Amino acid sequence: MMARPGNFRARWAIVWGAIATCLALIVPAIPVTAQQSGGETTQMSQTRRGPVTNLPLPRFVSLKASKANVRRGPGLNHRIDWVFQHRGMPLLVTAEYGHWRRVEDQEGQGGWIYYTMLSGVRTVSVTRDDVRLMSRPDPESEVVARARLGAIARLGECVPGWCRITADGIKGWVPRDAIWGVAPDEMRQ
Repeated sequence: MMARPGNFRARWAIVWGAIATCLALIVPAIPVTAQQSGGETTQMSQTRRGPVTNLPLPRFVSLKASKANVRRGPGLNHRIDWVFQHRGMPLLVTAEYGHWRRVEDQEGQGGWIYYTMLSGVRTVSVTRDDVRLMSRPDPESEVVARARLGAIARLGECVPGWCRITADGIKGWVPRDAIWGVAPDEMRQ
């Protein structure tokens, strides 16, 4: 059976659109050099945006569900590689495709997950054992509590070197290098 020419072009347009979308998912942020008045050159990073949500990529989110399948590709027809089972777990969104988001956990493991399994609520995971939560962002301030390795807490404000977290109703400041789920230079109020 011979395809009609109009159908052939439509099919190729769909194929090329899919290829373009896949390429957009893997292209990194492009460094841009800008010349300021006075001849100074500064390095700026162009923020990459998700093709579906127009939100920055990569970005941190959290797992909304207590159990979520993580697939090899963006669709129900793809094999399940992982099952995330920790509600509130911080994840890094690295790509978008339709209703699917490619995510990674703090160990770099992940895949594609359906968008309704994710929340914009920011959480972090404690990366060291026996981390002291301080009353102020100062290592000499009063210790409010201690957090264990792997503890999940809600992220509050962040200042250079410190972030405020909340877990089980206890709030305190921790060194930024003791948590995962926040960018190294990210500031929050």
